[in-house]
Amino acid sequence: MLGMEEWMEVKDLKRQGHSIKQICRMTGYSRNTVRKVLREGSPKRAAEAKRGSKLDAYKDYLKKRYEETGLSAVRLTGEIRGMGFAGSWDIVRRYLRELDIGAKVSAKATVRFETPPGKQAQADWAEIGSYIDEKGSRRKIYAFVMLLGFSRTMYVEYTRRMRMPELIGCLERAFAYFGGWPETILFDNMAQVRLPCGKLNPQMADFLNHYGIAPRTHRPYRPRTKGKVERAVGYLKDNFIKGREFADLADLQAQGAAWLEEANGRKHGTTGKRPFDLLREEGLTPYGSAPRYRPSVWKKRTVSVDGYVSIGGVKYSVPPEAVGRKVVVEQGERRVTVRTGETVIAEHPRSLKSGESVADPAHVAAMWKLTVETREAPPKRSGRVLFETVAAASLVAYEEVIG
Repeated sequence: MLGMEEWMEVKDLKRQGHSIKQICRMTGYSRNTVRKVLREGSPKRAAEAKRGSKLDAYKDYLKKRYEETGLSAVRLTGEIRGMGFAGSWDIVRRYLRELDIGAKVSAKATVRFETPPGKQAQADWAEIGSYIDEKGSRRKIYAFVMLLGFSRTMYVEYTRRMRMPELIGCLERAFAYFGGWPETILFDNMAQVRLPCGKLNPQMADFLNHYGIAPRTHRPYRPRTKGKVERAVGYLKDNFIKGREFADLADLQAQGAAWLEEANGRKHGTTGKRPFDLLREEGLTPYGSAPRYRPSVWKKRTVSVDGYVSIGGVKYSVPPEAVGRKVVVEQGERRVTVRTGETVIAEHPRSLKSGESVADPAHVAAMWKLTVETREAPPKRSGRVLFETVAAASLVAYEEVIG
């Protein structure tokens, strides 16, 4: 049976959008255990320990010995049998498990530190309720909360979803509200920020890189490292959401904006000052010092027989071994990136001229080697050069060789 901490970790990972398979990999629990937790509405109480355990007289010895050596329950059982212990090794195993849990709880103790001005913000999502839509279905409502670590100035916005477009939009509007952005943002390990493999989500990396912000995520299963925003979420729910009624999402946004002004204008319990007053000392990178971020366009494509993918009316080359494979093409402000899974197989400067073909010479050479090098030398290429631009080749020659 999982303890309260472990039970809450599974629930939290599911709330972040992770699948059962991903949760199993991240926690080490079996699929049956994870499914059981997700079905439960609340954690079951562990049975109370029996009084007068046969192990009581040996617990001090076991604790000291286990901490010093890390010996197994079987080994330690053998040692205390020589001291008169008559119980089973299973009792010893359960006691060592209790010691491990106690060590984990101690490790969760967090030392509070104060963030320097302009250094860090913390951001998180929180489910705050639900409503009935026009079709009669119940829909969840989420609050995006961002808090500047030094001044404790808070930004809150309410959404129907927690997808990447909503997250980037909320961050943009938070920057406008604060008048700038900090050096780093500490996020939860949400899927929009950190992929299950541990790498940063490419689209979020592109957004943060645009503004020169360093991303941070808390250590797995240790959300207390972003305790400031966690406390802000609790304050929002208790001081604003609880006991109020809202006509619709627009009414919630309007009432929430008025409450936010009051919250940022009151004296903070930790700093003893108004967040709005300390906001002047944050020294954020000024809002407007960089052009507004234009989100990348992501499209799924199948590589054509001549080794190209198309996006925005422009064809971009990929290595010939990718012909026929499904890929993801990301079109940013200046670059076009082609990926298979998380592997980048091609990058090009973006062309704004519809109908153009942008080719990497290495891709062209590899395609010729694969198809027609034994028949004739490559013809001269024509067209305006970007990275290297070539005229779109007829597929007939390739198809003759391939087929």
